[in-house]
Amino acid sequence: MFSDRRIRIILVNTSHPGNIGASARAMKNMGLSELVLVQPEEFPSGVAVGRAASALDLLENARVVATLSEAVADCGLIIGTSARSRSLPWPMLSPAQCGEKAVAESRKHPVALVFGREDSGLNNEELQLCHYHTQIPTNPGYSSLNLAAAVLLISYELHQAALAMDAATNNAATGAAATAAESEANWDVERASGEQVEHFFAHLERALIAIDFHDPQNPRQLMQRLRRLFSRVRLDTMEINILRGILTHIEKHRQQSDD
Repeated sequence: MFSDRRIRIILVNTSHPGNIGASARAMKNMGLSELVLVQPEEFPSGVAVGRAASALDLLENARVVATLSEAVADCGLIIGTSARSRSLPWPMLSPAQCGEKAVAESRKHPVALVFGREDSGLNNEELQLCHYHTQIPTNPGYSSLNLAAAVLLISYELHQAALAMDAATNNAATGAAATAAESEANWDVERASGEQVEHFFAHLERALIAIDFHDPQNPRQLMQRLRRLFSRVRLDTMEINILRGILTHIEKHRQQSDD
């Protein structure tokens, strides 16, 4: 079911290796196979192996990287899990919407589902790397979810969305997931990868500083708000090239005026 789809589960700075093993088991239950670990505190681990049950192949093939930026560099869609509201609201998806969107786009480009630390989740900088956030609704009186349980719940929504999309394709139906897939398939240029987007934001910040529009000593959430804006737009590679061309032109004219 997921053989031709590129969906990866990313766990950031996991402190308990048992949660890595249990997450791998949850992924395999739902047909997922690509696991990426960002700076796990303990891995490889016998504890992880013990909790993985029959998902040892996922652990053996897990990729370990130093930063979340590296883990999502080639991804066209990045969705981060967040257990709490942020001071700067971000585009949100319900778990079901998350599943539909991830599955719909996964044939077009790699998709990342990002899970944070057991005690504190993803930090603001990591969440700003994501196009969307998703939050699992829980009992307000006890909202803390085990990491592996969260992975299972989101993986279940992916599985359900994939089943619905496969059924819609087989029956020539026009469900929500099929519509999303058709819309993405008809786009004329591929979406920009995480790495391309990060290069654009670095270039944008340099240009804004050069024209004295942005003061990094007093940022006032400017770059975060610009990130949120472009995350809503979902830039493609041509749009990135156009915007970076404009920024280069601005920098050149600023340099000429200074000479």
